Amino acid sequence: MTSLFTYLKKYSWMYLIAILSMIISVSLDMLSPQLTRIMIDDVIIAGNAGLFLSLLLGMAGIGIGRCIFQYIKEYLFDKSGSQIATEMRIELFEHIQSLSADFFDKNNTGELMARVKDDIDRIWEALTFIIMLTIEVVIHTGIVLFCMYRIDVRLAILPTLLMVISAGIALVMERKLGIIYEEISEENAVLNTVAEENLSGVRTVKAFAREKHEIEKFLSHNKRFYDLNMKQSKIFVTYYPYFQLITRLLPLLILLGGGYLAILGQLSLGSLGAFVAYSMNIVWPMEMLGWLSNGISAAVASNRKIRQIYAQKPTITEPLNPITPETIKGEISFTHVCYESLDGHKILSDIDFHVSAGSTIGIMGATGAGKSTIVNLLQRLYDTSCGFISIDGIDIKQLPLEILRGNISVVMQDVFLFSDTITENIKLGKKETMDEETIMSSAYRARANEFIERMEEQYETIIGERGIGLSGGQKQRISIARALAKRNPILVMDDSTSALDTETEHQIWKNLQTLQNTTKVIIAHRISAVRNADEIIFLENGCIVERGTHSELMELRGLYYETYQAQYNGGFQFSNQIN
Repeated sequence: MTSLFTYLKKYSWMYLIAILSMIISVSLDMLSPQLTRIMIDDVIIAGNAGLFLSLLLGMAGIGIGRCIFQYIKEYLFDKSGSQIATEMRIELFEHIQSLSADFFDKNNTGELMARVKDDIDRIWEALTFIIMLTIEVVIHTGIVLFCMYRIDVRLAILPTLLMVISAGIALVMERKLGIIYEEISEENAVLNTVAEENLSGVRTVKAFAREKHEIEKFLSHNKRFYDLNMKQSKIFVTYYPYFQLITRLLPLLILLGGGYLAILGQLSLGSLGAFVAYSMNIVWPMEMLGWLSNGISAAVASNRKIRQIYAQKPTITEPLNPITPETIKGEISFTHVCYESLDGHKILSDIDFHVSAGSTIGIMGATGAGKSTIVNLLQRLYDTSCGFISIDGIDIKQLPLEILRGNISVVMQDVFLFSDTITENIKLGKKETMDEETIMSSAYRARANEFIERMEEQYETIIGERGIGLSGGQKQRISIARALAKRNPILVMDDSTSALDTETEHQIWKNLQTLQNTTKVIIAHRISAVRNADEIIFLENGCIVERGTHSELMELRGLYYETYQAQYNGGFQFSNQIN
């Protein structure tokens, strides 16, 4: 994680120019009371009218100068803060992308969205308005006090004491607000999660008539979020009146004390007027202390949450001494592989099989038997607990992740399509190099062309988020086309035709059999998907309990045979169709 200090150092020249502009602007502003003092003492009282025009021109010049330097200050603070926030957001997003699958198993989307969006926004605000105003408060206060002490030390002691009291109140308030902002940040993430899950699953909610329940759940979290914000507001409104009281009393006390000194002849009326003007100028920094403490507390809490994300490290890392073969043929070996989840639950035990390059292996088993885990381990989304996996005789832990995953085309069980055109979804694997012919031929092999070409925009049709507007079978066919378009040496089909009718499924498998030099790993519940595989393994409780060709497993009359009987009632009508 790049620290905030590093970012500030990178853009230090912009901040320095902005601070210099701020100093000039504040200094010009502090000249106005001095001109007021001269106007009262020398022009009005002493009757030196010749100075009148010069003083007016001076005041106009101060106004113009302040406008110029205030603009430079505002622009540079905004630009530098925006640049830093943009880079921080990119860095955080890249870090999240680098984390392994087990991180996403434990952290929900809503929370991560809150970190990338809301927390970075709070830091953005801190690096622009809040840091600018904080520095300006310090500079402004320093110059005002300097001018006050030059006029009269006795009167200047009073605002100094009140500033110290205001600073103490601000620190106490900031400490209490910091605790509340931690809770607000957490509840904001939960609220985002509830809303994101509900909107993503709105069709399921409606199908089960659970709108009322979901609304109540959202309202409960929204109420909690409201309560925390009200708690923050109560702290703010408890302490903020103290700042207002101090700022209202200060000019009055200055006027009383200064008026007394003026009556005694120890202070001129012009100096009193200038001192009152300075006391009015020091009011707003005192009032800002409460608001600044509020903003700083929010930014500190957000930065703490972001640092927690950065504290997470990927469990799947690039090899220290990678092997980078020129080509991947697609030979796969699982050698006594086992896998346990983080909670110690054993998912796979002693998985051992070999797939020659260009051949096909079918994997069957009941739900939860560990079929999809084999795919995840092959892609190194997780690492094996024991044993090893090799491709072309190379341990996959020695292959760069880009080469490993870049040579495997996967059709996931849970189809995910992006809110983009059909063309862009199919090109996902090789956006820069894929040509139109590849897109069309892949769609043809996946039988996706049948419904795509009936659409008004055809391949340029924009599909909704997650493929909303398409049927389950249509989404699966686009997903299959996307995998085929990559033309990788290894193709993994993870229960990817479950939503298709028998005829369409048969045509797709027939097309896939024509793929040359492609190793196919087919995970399925249907016998039709795996019966032509060179080898079929049947999993139960994470172990291989049966293996062989379709004919061998039928002769064995075990679990595979029972599945066949259950699906096809003897299978007499199906054997002729496939062959």
